[in-house]
Amino acid sequence: MAFDQYHEPPHELSDETRTFARMIVSLTEEAEAINWYEQRISVEKNEEAKAIMRNAQKEEFKHFGMDLEFLLRQKPTWRRILQGILFKEGNIVEHGDEAEEHG
Repeated sequence: MAFDQYHEPPHELSDETRTFARMIVSLTEEAEAINWYEQRISVEKNEEAKAIMRNAQKEEFKHFGMDLEFLLRQKPTWRRILQGILFKEGNIVEHGDEAEEHG
């Protein structure tokens, strides 16, 4: 059975590629959930409801981070590039250009 995450026939893809595709979809779904919670929190008037939503959003951050770490372990070039961008002060675009050049 084909799913939206596949652009090639799934039976022709390796197990590793199918797992990679699943994790990319999972990462995307986590990012989407983080966004949804952000919007809900922004408009919610009830403080108790907001607190629950913030708690749920933190869980999504954790899942996003775990998905990303898994993917970075599969793709060392991605890790090298992101290490040149993330958690650094200064111009994000310049860091990105430099990281891509050295990745």
